Amino acid sequence: MRFRFTNVAIDTVQCRQELLDGAAGAYVGFEGWVRDHNEGLEVSRLEYEAYSELAVREGDRIVGEALRRFPVKHALCIHRLGGLAIGEMAVWVGVSSAHRAEAFDACRYVIDEVKHRLPIWKKEHYHSGDSGWVNCERCAAPEGAPAHAPAHADTHDHARTDAEAPAHAPPAAAAAAAAAAPAPDYSRQTALAAVGAAGQRRLRAASVLVVGAGGLGVPVLSYLAGAGIGRLAIVDGDRLEPSNLHRQTLYALADCGKPKAELAAARVRALNPEVQTRVHLERLEASNAPDLVRDHDVIVDCSDNFATKFLLNDVAQRAGKILVLASVYQYEGQLQVVRGDLGDGACLRCVWPEATRDGLVGNCAEAGVLGPVPGVFGSLQALETLKILLDLPGQLRDELLLVDLATFASSRLRARRAVGCGHGVCARIASAPEPPALEREFESLDAAIAAGYEILDVREPAEVAALPTPAQRARRLPVAEVLRNPAVLDPAARWLIVCARGSRSLAVAQELRQRGFTTVESLRGGLAALAPPRPELAQV
Repeated sequence: MRFRFTNVAIDTVQCRQELLDGAAGAYVGFEGWVRDHNEGLEVSRLEYEAYSELAVREGDRIVGEALRRFPVKHALCIHRLGGLAIGEMAVWVGVSSAHRAEAFDACRYVIDEVKHRLPIWKKEHYHSGDSGWVNCERCAAPEGAPAHAPAHADTHDHARTDAEAPAHAPPAAAAAAAAAAPAPDYSRQTALAAVGAAGQRRLRAASVLVVGAGGLGVPVLSYLAGAGIGRLAIVDGDRLEPSNLHRQTLYALADCGKPKAELAAARVRALNPEVQTRVHLERLEASNAPDLVRDHDVIVDCSDNFATKFLLNDVAQRAGKILVLASVYQYEGQLQVVRGDLGDGACLRCVWPEATRDGLVGNCAEAGVLGPVPGVFGSLQALETLKILLDLPGQLRDELLLVDLATFASSRLRARRAVGCGHGVCARIASAPEPPALEREFESLDAAIAAGYEILDVREPAEVAALPTPAQRARRLPVAEVLRNPAVLDPAARWLIVCARGSRSLAVAQELRQRGFTTVESLRGGLAALAPPRPELAQV
């Protein structure tokens, strides 16, 4: 058992014995003690209560997540229940691993998740004679507790099994919590004659898959959660970076480095606890896309690359799903709805017969963008999704909505179904060739060189100057120069093309394959996906 409760003092010596491993060179432990004050109040003692069966199951899941997420050998968490005096240890977490960096990260992950996700309630007793429940995320202070006793000391920031959420109430405070906790209020939208109570029931019964939790995904998730969509699934394999925040305002600077999908799910639940969320910490690919879209009514594409958009288009068409697409470039963007459920309208391939190659047209990171621009188009996606689920008039059908936010010019262009399409899947999807596998993963560029690859860095000179190519040897040619004169490359060599995040390099690899370079591949995820150097090695 990787997580357990105890009613007696925690034996840290015995705990450390459970973590011993001859391959582990680092051990990190966390100890949480009972202190004598909180929020200006003098504390005399504590009591811990828990929904033990659920907490043990979820706690074991948390420790298991840490073992999978970080390359550690062993992890263990023990939490006290019952009465504790000042200075006693309330919780202990220990991690052993080969190196200290991942041990620190895993230990922090476990204690943070235990604090936020487990149904454990702490009752503080004060020298004044009063008492109050604290650190209870869903529970208000019971009647008679001091008004300044912190009933909601923490915010919820991680996934919770939705079916289990209603059971999260402390044994002594459940009634007070149920009476005091605010409930979502949809009165402003149900006041609309076209929505009403029946429309709200339709939204509660709906399930939406949002692919991407970035500039488009943030407003989509916020507005769909606020509207009371029953189930939201989030697909995103990226971690938050400081450069995201000017347009991804759902997050905070302190969140940087954490998975976006988990952060987004936590914010959704904080906004509306009634919404069931499911997190997929992965990229959407041909291998997983059919399973991801299968159980949802509407798919909302909030990705930042053409490969994902065309893949979603094809999968949605084959699965008979509704797809709401948006693309942004600097100050302008477009919106399109693909009705795979009807089988008779235009899809993305009807408008663009050949999939646009990523990297040949800049994304937000490369071309730049003002934060409100994806915010506007994400809001339009959310609006269109609600119109579809509520069957409101004015939905986009067989047309593109184009908006230039620099001038506020807008137009709706007719999108015609491709010639030769009958009822059902677009003919161009059926005839689209399966793209060759052109991406490879390596921990470092030196590892790629050792495997026989020549490295070609296609970033711009300013990018290379800011972050030099991390390899013993590499050739550096910007995208335009490579495509203008590919003859400068040896066609017999095995080339690994690299860029910042893998989109431009993949586009170059695809183009070079068409020009006869048969041994060209792209570094998956770009330089950002390379394993960082270990801190202990950097200090040697």
